[in-house]
Amino acid sequence: MLVLIAVANVPYFIWGRPHGIGAHAAGGSPADLVAQTIAIIGIDSRVYPMFAFLFGYGIVQLYGRQTAAGTEPKDARRLLRRRHWWMLIFGLVHALLLWYADILGTYAIAGLVLVWLFLNRKDRTIKVWAGLFVAVPALASVVTIVGAALGSASTPSTGGVGAGGPLDANGIPGYFDAMGARLEGWAVYTIPTALFAMIVPASILLGMVAARHRVLDSPADHVRLLKRTAAIGLTVGWGSGLLLALQNLGALGSHRELDWALLPMHMLGGLFGGLGYVAVFGLIAVRLEHTRDSQRTGSFPWAVQALGKRSLSGYLFQSLVYSPLLAAWGLGLGQHLSSWSAALLAVGVWLGSLLIAARLERDGRRGPAEWLLRRLAYPGENPSRQPDRNLGRGSASTPVGCTRQEPAPAATDGRVV
Repeated sequence: MLVLIAVANVPYFIWGRPHGIGAHAAGGSPADLVAQTIAIIGIDSRVYPMFAFLFGYGIVQLYGRQTAAGTEPKDARRLLRRRHWWMLIFGLVHALLLWYADILGTYAIAGLVLVWLFLNRKDRTIKVWAGLFVAVPALASVVTIVGAALGSASTPSTGGVGAGGPLDANGIPGYFDAMGARLEGWAVYTIPTALFAMIVPASILLGMVAARHRVLDSPADHVRLLKRTAAIGLTVGWGSGLLLALQNLGALGSHRELDWALLPMHMLGGLFGGLGYVAVFGLIAVRLEHTRDSQRTGSFPWAVQALGKRSLSGYLFQSLVYSPLLAAWGLGLGQHLSSWSAALLAVGVWLGSLLIAARLERDGRRGPAEWLLRRLAYPGENPSRQPDRNLGRGSASTPVGCTRQEPAPAATDGRVV
């Protein structure tokens, strides 16, 4: 999952040239168009709903572990609030120093509000509200497409949010000048995205419901649901992405000023695509459970699980590489990258984070970001080393900001989730 977010974010660091759809550089070689097409169909706007779902899943996991271990519900809620406030601060610092399109602050704000409103509500209530949240972008999709067809709407440029925000911070030469632009961009998008871009709260709520039924904790018990979700999610997600990709290639015969008309549908399809990916990874986990290789130290599945336990560190590591390497205030290589070479770099950065996570796993140490977040959320505890029983355990994914290395309560079966 982290490799998808690496590929999704890297186009924002290509600067000094016109943008087409989203953050992608306009035009390019055939290889660039292939890279853009793959990203638009399968990655863009599909990643953040996926992580939002996992974030909601992790909220219920953490709350359930705390209450099962004897923690009073009000104290468990207080712990969640403290973690989310610290995640918001993490996001602010992340945006200020490196990357304005931070997702940690967005999820933190959404978590603060949704935990307060929905943590102990019935499944049916949560599903109804999730459906209402999804209905908003669905209506927006219909309105924009009809408006474009009737020619009754204006034709705003696609260079706004997708092209890097109101200020292209990555193209500003001075670090401190860019810092101000990053902070402005983060402030402009974090709160509206968290509260009013309904895809995020809908994804989080669906993740909370799924966690109550242990869909990813015990994927073998939910194979039919996972298969159905994967089939529907990827069909809708890739299908809506295909329309925008064809528009990007000029294959629909529509003027490029009408790109905006397909964006709401593309974002709505991202919710389905993100859930489809989660389901696919759940099915992969079912298969890996029956193979010895998945737990063998040094194997690829073992390394992926190691990175999954350190997903917050893995996410921040990408910015630590991208910003000084690609931004204008650093080495400025983003001016020379194309779509295909940027995607190749993104995969390389992810592989680097995989190697680091594997080394930390061998040493029995948490990721640095997980260590700091836990130290702040659990004052007085020394979180530097993870319990030995956690090594090599758990599923291959962890929601950003929710680590799997907290001791499992006695009420569980001892697996670390």
